[in-house]
Amino acid sequence: MRQAPVLVYLGLGSNLGEREQHLQRGIEGLQGGGLVVRRCSRLYRAPYLGPGPPQRDYMNAVLEAETTLQPLELLELAGNVEAAGGRAPRTHLQPRTLDVDMLFYGGWHIRHPRLVVPHPRLGERRFVLEPLAELGGLEKRPALAARLEILRSRQTIAIHAPSLIPGDRRVSALA
Repeated sequence: MRQAPVLVYLGLGSNLGEREQHLQRGIEGLQGGGLVVRRCSRLYRAPYLGPGPPQRDYMNAVLEAETTLQPLELLELAGNVEAAGGRAPRTHLQPRTLDVDMLFYGGWHIRHPRLVVPHPRLGERRFVLEPLAELGGLEKRPALAARLEILRSRQTIAIHAPSLIPGDRRVSALA
């Protein structure tokens, strides 16, 4: 018996090739695999923050969606969509065509060898918190909302484009 749909937030990023196209194809793959996308944030451009040599800026967005998939099933779907989008295995801290991170899975707190939710570095990344706030994903998370205020003075990001979901008037109208 399947569970009732759960509200999830996913972060998407790309810094290789046609970044917007990779993100769009990622959304399409997620929708075809058991995710019902409700809304998509605007597209944000942000510099790479990790160690190592400089990388091209990332394009990032956050999806608000519903799913009946269990958390590890959703993680598997995300990995399959990344692979279909051309992401090579073991590309942690490397440039990538598509990165899909599970930010929140309902109100669940998950500690599993393959998955930690909420995402463990969520509070360090304005490029995730800003689009998450845009979708209302921080309304019941005051500590993260306060962290976003701090990051606004420390990390630079830019709005790059309206929502990647055609007809998403609520989000696109903010552009």
